[in-house]
Amino acid sequence: MSLLLEIITPEKVVFSNKADSVVLPTNEGDVGILSGHIPLLTTLAPGELEIITMGRTEHLTVDKGFAQVLGDKVSVLTEGAIDVEEIDLSAVEDAQLRAEKALEVAAEQKMDPAEIEQLETVVRFSLVQKMAKEKRR
Repeated sequence: MSLLLEIITPEKVVFSNKADSVVLPTNEGDVGILSGHIPLLTTLAPGELEIITMGRTEHLTVDKGFAQVLGDKVSVLTEGAIDVEEIDLSAVEDAQLRAEKALEVAAEQKMDPAEIEQLETVVRFSLVQKMAKEKRR
């Protein structure tokens, strides 16, 4: 039996397909999900999400979020997700540098906490992408 996996970001549905198993990066550690898993609601930690389908493994980096397992459906809601193969390291490093500089300015100018949190998200997700890409080289 297989699972239906959906990975959704605020911008789009990143993945919606069948999978044999899924490994989720959670705040408590990696959690493997197979068909027939007990119901689960958990927070996602920024990291690598692994999708195994017919012996083929796919890796996506995900940012913080939530995952729900109900029946044979796994729903992932995350701030960001990208296939490790599609990561452009130079673009990620540029985004990280811009966000870090903006954070320095934000600290000096007492910016809105929501804007600061958004910049921190960019830095965090950039680091996760860099680590995942370098791990797969």
